[in-house]
Amino acid sequence: MNIFEAIKSLVEYGVRENLIEKEDKVWAVNRVLEILGLDAMETAAEEKSEDLEEILKVILEFAVEKGLCEDSIVYKDLFDTKVMGVLTPRPSQVIKTFHEKYAISPKEATDYYYHLSRKSDYIREYRIKNDVKWVTSTEYGDIDITINLAKPEKDPKAIAAATKMEQSSYPTCMLCKENEGYAGRVNHPARQNHRVIPICLDGVDAFLQYSPYVYYNEHCIIFDDAHTPMKISEKKFRRLCDFVKKFPHYFLGSNSDLPIAGGSILTHEHFQGGSYEFAMAKADYEEKFTFDGFEDVEAGIVKWPMSVIRLKSEDTDRMCSLAGKILTTWRDYTDEDAFIYAFTDGEIHNTITPIARFRDGKYELDLVLRNNITTEEYPDGFYHPHPEYHNIKKENIGLIEVMGLAVLPARLKTEMALLKDAILENKDIKADERIAKHADWAEIIKAKHSDINTDNCEQIIRDEIGIVFTAILGQCGVFDRTEEGKAQFMKFISSVK
Repeated sequence: MNIFEAIKSLVEYGVRENLIEKEDKVWAVNRVLEILGLDAMETAAEEKSEDLEEILKVILEFAVEKGLCEDSIVYKDLFDTKVMGVLTPRPSQVIKTFHEKYAISPKEATDYYYHLSRKSDYIREYRIKNDVKWVTSTEYGDIDITINLAKPEKDPKAIAAATKMEQSSYPTCMLCKENEGYAGRVNHPARQNHRVIPICLDGVDAFLQYSPYVYYNEHCIIFDDAHTPMKISEKKFRRLCDFVKKFPHYFLGSNSDLPIAGGSILTHEHFQGGSYEFAMAKADYEEKFTFDGFEDVEAGIVKWPMSVIRLKSEDTDRMCSLAGKILTTWRDYTDEDAFIYAFTDGEIHNTITPIARFRDGKYELDLVLRNNITTEEYPDGFYHPHPEYHNIKKENIGLIEVMGLAVLPARLKTEMALLKDAILENKDIKADERIAKHADWAEIIKAKHSDINTDNCEQIIRDEIGIVFTAILGQCGVFDRTEEGKAQFMKFISSVK
């Protein structure tokens, strides 16, 4: 396929996927020619491929050959996003179509918008299909494990260029609305094919978008219009419920508002949701009870490694009022016997990770109790993955992990393959610096499984990773999964007035 056939194929792809109309074809061809520095289109060019990855590969090879683009993944991503921006409808048109679809049904609106986000290459489907995913069965249900490979690692050339760039505060962060249509730079992704949908949640202006890395089905992000810090409050609980009223086929949750117990972006208020049922959502009550004055709101402790209170009601106002009382009580709650301290040296430690959904005619609000205290033994956080598990995951346990989906670093794909070979060939794992960190864990695996062989080794390693992740969730739970821990949990419940 030559460059003209690639251009023809790209434009036909845009028409086929409803990104542009057939009346836009000549215009789109000319726009792509302009980007590629070409003066004319080969009139005999025919469509040669329907595969977007293949089409863009030809275009990128041409751009590199002509000196339009550096031969590195970061620069190529900047360039092909510029090309795909030609095929992406204007924001006003996307918003108009979204509202027309919403008038039919919320699901029809999100189906349209998700299709656009994928086919415009904002979500790079050909990378996401390479993600490693599996399920591990545990006493808490089927835990999802993913090694996400959709986010490319920066190459040395781009890293070097970024260090020489003048620092820019535009857009202020990766979530700000100013990302829509932005050309990007080596230290900030291009977003010419990015579109956002304005929505209002409980009186606050915000925007809906999808995550470009799609950790689960229809992984969406809601971010505030204003660049303001994350804050867990009763107001936030009401905004979560307002969203699931507007989009009852989606759940919506939020990372907490404190470092260690929160997510990676605490400087811009945002939520994450989508069309996926996580293991935590499937988990049932372990203990049910009622709160005084809120007998109409169903409540209980969820059978889950972390400490979760679930509320259910047809009345979101009542449910959120109770959730607000729970949050207020938890913010100031200290139980030295349970090693829970609300404050040390004036620093606040207690917060909540909330998740809302609509199911079986009722609204549900899961309140996951969090604490970010550190100690000399655990400087990264006591309720955080402990050092013995850092070979698998060292990063914060955020909203997605809380619900039962492990998002593990890309390095594990290679390390798992190397570890499998080392175990089967009885190699000295400590002698290989690439996997030395897994040596002690590998000995535990070998002690547990005396029948490891070529056929089952990979599955055993995967299952053991799932077991480790479940144990990590338990370490992040503020109340132990013991009779003593349960009594301490109920002590807190009884303190909510």
